[in-house]
Amino acid sequence: MRIAIVGPTSPYKGGIAQETTELAHRLQAAGHDVKIVSWKVMYPKLLYPGNQFVPGGQGEGLPFANSSRDLNWKNPAGWLREGHRLRTYDHVIFVWWVPTFQGPAYLAMLKALGAKSTSLIAHNVLPHEPRPGDKALTKAVFSRVGHIITHTDELARLAQKFTAKPVETVPLPLALPGSGAAKRPAELTKQLLFFGIVRPYKGLDVLLRALKEIPDIKLHVAGEIWDLKNYQKLITELSLDERVTLQPGYVSDDDLPELFTHSDALILPYRSGTGSQHVAIAHSYGLPVIATSVPAFANQVKDGQDGLLCRPGSAESLAQAIKEFYKPGVAKKLQKGIPHLSVDQQWAAYVAACLGRTAAAK
Repeated sequence: MRIAIVGPTSPYKGGIAQETTELAHRLQAAGHDVKIVSWKVMYPKLLYPGNQFVPGGQGEGLPFANSSRDLNWKNPAGWLREGHRLRTYDHVIFVWWVPTFQGPAYLAMLKALGAKSTSLIAHNVLPHEPRPGDKALTKAVFSRVGHIITHTDELARLAQKFTAKPVETVPLPLALPGSGAAKRPAELTKQLLFFGIVRPYKGLDVLLRALKEIPDIKLHVAGEIWDLKNYQKLITELSLDERVTLQPGYVSDDDLPELFTHSDALILPYRSGTGSQHVAIAHSYGLPVIATSVPAFANQVKDGQDGLLCRPGSAESLAQAIKEFYKPGVAKKLQKGIPHLSVDQQWAAYVAACLGRTAAAK
């Protein structure tokens, strides 16, 4: 089967680009003829103040050879042209996360495609920072694709508000290669890790206020920090300069073993969240997770077994979870409770869903 995936890939950074690229490799390994149709410019610089690309342009993981980067958010003629080109493919998979700029492009491409078999992977249904027109664009696109894949039941319920087409929940497989190789220290380091792009909805400010109430525990923050000066100011105001280390900037795959093996837990204080590989990455390094009970994590973290959950947006609840984690024996118990990930089985199910097979069988 000839399959096209419309979504970000190398040299774009981040989990969605990694997932798109790995999906292409997995489909190809299953015997399909695959192409990634990616973006030259996904959205205006104002929308994404950080660097969209991996430094050096090498991408993350193994790049997919049969990829093009012709789509531009402000070039409608290019959307239609690419849609007509994709008529020669048997199935087209659209990757969705920002309606404002992907919505018009995808609508044009779907119109040009005609009655082709299509799927859509909804990493988000609606964005973390909503904009006018998001709901209308989401409804327009979701009602035109063949079926929709989400990664949590809550996202699936939200998607069903915008379409009568089949919607199914399929866990997001781990796309990061080479994890779990480094050996963990025998004793706790008394350090927590916050990892990834720092945006307001991820709740770093809540974590800093929670840390203020817990002596002796350190925090390492590694990733691109969009509002670095304000976080530095808050750290000083809370008298946490000696306990919080900021590592701003891009974190490569090669940096992960040291980060994850020299921390006691990955901490995810998100105010909201719909999909993330962070729990799977942490578990692959034998690291428990302290997270809020937003949909992205409530389905992945088994509270009291392989991690701890707390209320979103509450520094008090988060502080209580951290204190619980450091009670004698708790961290070791959570480490032992981390499940073994069958990544290949997860990907086999995901590939089947992307081709519409599980939806068609229902």
